[in-house]
Amino acid sequence: MASDEIALNAAPWFIIYKDRRIDRLIGNDIDPPGLDPKTGVESKDVVISQEDSVAVRIYRPKSAAGAGKGDQKLPLLVYFHGGGFCIETAFSPFYHQHLNPWVAQANIVAVSVNYRRAPEHQLPIPFEDSWSALKWIAAHSNGTGPDEWLNEIADLNQVYLAGDSAGGNIAHRMALRMATEGLAGVKIKGLQLIHPHFWGGKLIGEEKEWDPKSIYVVENLWYWVSKDIKDLDDPIVNPEHEPDLGRLAAEKVAIYVAEKDNLKERGRHYAECLRKSGWGGTVDVVETDGEGHVFHLFNPSCDSAADLVGQLAAFISGKCGC
Repeated sequence: MASDEIALNAAPWFIIYKDRRIDRLIGNDIDPPGLDPKTGVESKDVVISQEDSVAVRIYRPKSAAGAGKGDQKLPLLVYFHGGGFCIETAFSPFYHQHLNPWVAQANIVAVSVNYRRAPEHQLPIPFEDSWSALKWIAAHSNGTGPDEWLNEIADLNQVYLAGDSAGGNIAHRMALRMATEGLAGVKIKGLQLIHPHFWGGKLIGEEKEWDPKSIYVVENLWYWVSKDIKDLDDPIVNPEHEPDLGRLAAEKVAIYVAEKDNLKERGRHYAECLRKSGWGGTVDVVETDGEGHVFHLFNPSCDSAADLVGQLAAFISGKCGC
């Protein structure tokens, strides 16, 4: 029998009940794939696992339309959407409208991963679904995979992992797994974490100034989305305690934070921990003044959002100092 007793009230985003039901208050709309008239970017949806309902939305830039096997291949972005592991999808208008200009400006191919969500499917299931998507992508490394676009135009020796909020956490976990398990045919060049969702057992920096209700929601959410963590210093939550952090599979990392984002301290802390880990790549923190958490999704037409998309694209194209 369904229970109406609330376990975690994260309105206006979602409400979780004690029987693990969830009311998703946002993130339920879908934009269809197709040709984006503003950017010329084309997209399509592919189901990669009927059993687990794992799917991807693939994007290709205007320059790649009609490209064949003899043409020069493009870098590949693999994107993991945010939403606290609970809401949003790869097909959401937020993400569709974000990735179209990113793909166009960077002149890349992108695969946006749609994974199963908590609390119905707790961690590590979103991680496993994301890893399954990476393995599906790797099947295209010799040009004989199941998707024609990836076979013909995606350079799997130039792969970038990225995600916002909880998706940033997933991108980080995938870069770690690439290092510890390996994935033949795929080379990770860079990692982009946008307002990443991490936490820890002790408050740091400006987190100490938060109101207690906000802290309660952020901290207790972890116990509803994961069945395995014992405390908030679990490496899944707090990368400071990740023993393999120094092995991260990326040549360069950029962490994007926003001045008014409650999670900004965790992005900065991630960069600090990565530098101390012995990892041999370059890491940069890029901060947006005057904006909050995932502002670029909620207000994609603002100047700050346009600037961020430009920074994200430049990281891949090599036109920035990141």
